[in-house]
Amino acid sequence: MTSASPHGAHAHEAVGETPDRRMSAVGHPGVFQDLLPLALWVADAEGRVAQWSLAAHDLLGHTPEQVVGQDVNRVLVPEENRDLAERLTRTVQGGAAVVARLPVRHRDGHLVDMDMWICPFADGRRTGVLAIAAETTAVEQMRDALAALEGLFTQSPIGLAMLGSDLRFLRVNQALARVDGVPVAEHVGRRVSEVAPGTEALESVMRQVLDRGEAVVDFRYSAVSTKQPDLLRTWSCSYAPLLDGAGRRIGLIASVIDVTEGQRAHLEAERARRRLALLAEAGTQMGSTLDLRQTAQEVVRVLVPRLADSADVQLLEEAVAPDETAASAHGVVRRAAASFTDPAAPADELAVGMTQQVPQGSVYEQVITAGRPMNLLRSDIGPMIIAPGADRLRSYLRTHVGAARLIPLVARGSVLGAVIVTRTRHRGPFDDQDTLLIDELVARAALNIDNARMYSRERDAALTLQRSLMNPVLPPVDGLELAGRYLPAGDHEVGGDWFDAIALSDGRTALVIGDVMGHGIHAAAVMGQLRTAIRTLARREPAPDQVLPALDAVVADLGDNEMATCLYAVHDPRTGRCLIARAGHPPPVVADERGTVTFLDCPAGPPLGVGRKDCEVQQVVLPAHGLLVMYTDGLIETRGTDLDQGMHRLAQALRQPGRPLAKICDGLLAHVMPEGADDDVAVLLALALPR
Repeated sequence: MTSASPHGAHAHEAVGETPDRRMSAVGHPGVFQDLLPLALWVADAEGRVAQWSLAAHDLLGHTPEQVVGQDVNRVLVPEENRDLAERLTRTVQGGAAVVARLPVRHRDGHLVDMDMWICPFADGRRTGVLAIAAETTAVEQMRDALAALEGLFTQSPIGLAMLGSDLRFLRVNQALARVDGVPVAEHVGRRVSEVAPGTEALESVMRQVLDRGEAVVDFRYSAVSTKQPDLLRTWSCSYAPLLDGAGRRIGLIASVIDVTEGQRAHLEAERARRRLALLAEAGTQMGSTLDLRQTAQEVVRVLVPRLADSADVQLLEEAVAPDETAASAHGVVRRAAASFTDPAAPADELAVGMTQQVPQGSVYEQVITAGRPMNLLRSDIGPMIIAPGADRLRSYLRTHVGAARLIPLVARGSVLGAVIVTRTRHRGPFDDQDTLLIDELVARAALNIDNARMYSRERDAALTLQRSLMNPVLPPVDGLELAGRYLPAGDHEVGGDWFDAIALSDGRTALVIGDVMGHGIHAAAVMGQLRTAIRTLARREPAPDQVLPALDAVVADLGDNEMATCLYAVHDPRTGRCLIARAGHPPPVVADERGTVTFLDCPAGPPLGVGRKDCEVQQVVLPAHGLLVMYTDGLIETRGTDLDQGMHRLAQALRQPGRPLAKICDGLLAHVMPEGADDDVAVLLALALPR
């Protein structure tokens, strides 16, 4: 959000320590750090930061030493929200508390949406401001988690309870209250033996779970029912330790199932638990990646062998193929993943990537057209396989399969393909519960596959757009040997990093590198516009300190939320002189032929898009065989890593002069980038040739 309005404002009397007892840095807020990290800071009556918590450092990147004493609005508030921030400050200093969702600027420049509670804070005889903030995404995740927990307790037919470390009930659902014959409210705060006398054995088992930290599943307990004294009932009780974010045991979770009706009911309960466990496992295994093939393989791993002896995921080419080939692929399916537990299955005819035409008039075509699953007769299976050379597969299915089901992959109203599951003859057929669970898992898989499909298309489009807008082939220029590299952020993310070299008059060369905020098609498109703009500006041959303010105006014209960093340098081969200007960009590096490495300390200035009016230019002489290294921030830092360590790795990698530029580029990407890098990287090297 670029702006927000306060809501739910109310008067609030601030309570705080006297100024001489306050500390500029306060610690993490206890258990909230595990559940919902809360940043806390205090601004005095003059708007200067007086206190800054460790959680604020974690969420926003600023250390207490960096922000205490600084103007809070200048450090944290985006330019476009300054007026709103001042109005909120006046409201709070007037005695009211404000709740709002606002963007806060991180130390690295990006904006973090935060849900905030802002209230007055006594600052001697004057009033300061206390802000308590949580990242909006974390708040929403907690809300979703609480909603899921609420749904579990209110909708589960199984008796569920949460107990504290003293084995007293914290919460029970209606199903458990029916088992005990005691209202829900009369459970809370009482021990099991107080609610149901004679259950000391259950308390002993629960104490064992707490002491050992190991779950106990299906502990059978029998007792006379309070509602039916003449009937002995049996319950299956399961207990698992309840852990906090630090792994400490703070209580336990209990589930209770009435299994009095006999072995059949017991078996059904076992199957229900297995189904719930499988659904829970599927939630962690499926959708863990945005790779289309790996997503299909996850579906197979969940289904086989617990629900089926085989699973075959086939995707319609027209749903996943590029648009220009979709028309010619109508009715063609491609195997994305398959698994057969039976060693007799012809593996060579089940290879991933094989295609076939869906037979016209077949059950397969009916299921694909209608988008509804169907149990297959044995006579339906063979005719569905019409791929050339699949005789052994048809024979195997006809002689070994005892049950089969065909489920369409339907997501957002579109059929993406189908999943065929089978069981061999020695295993029982699919019952209603099996088909319900299989259909649910396939429906989840379809959504995950569709997400992967759309993301792959978007990434391919962004990468294509970026490659078309950023020509990776650098031109030959006077006095310099050039090399550059661009590396996307992983397999599924493209950003707005770019580099360029522009030949100017008198043999001079403009060297450019930049980084647009964000990822995806939009960032790539903005990058293309900035690259075109800076090439146009460079052709007019203004000084570097005129190029960046002009480019700042271009970024501002693109929209309020656009921001980028840029480094612009002009090299004169006659003198070796380089003029360098930066806009929020990491400092360039010069390495001479002896291996001496120097980070240039020209002022960075603010990023493009924040309304800069001027900038400073640094002049350096690039000696013969001297190497100028320009890069984007993804090369040396990522979230949670130390920037100084990244700069140290970069310096170490450049202390080996004499290597070809291509090898230096490859070495920087291989050895300098931090592990788990989550940003794309651009590198531009310029080696000065002897004059």
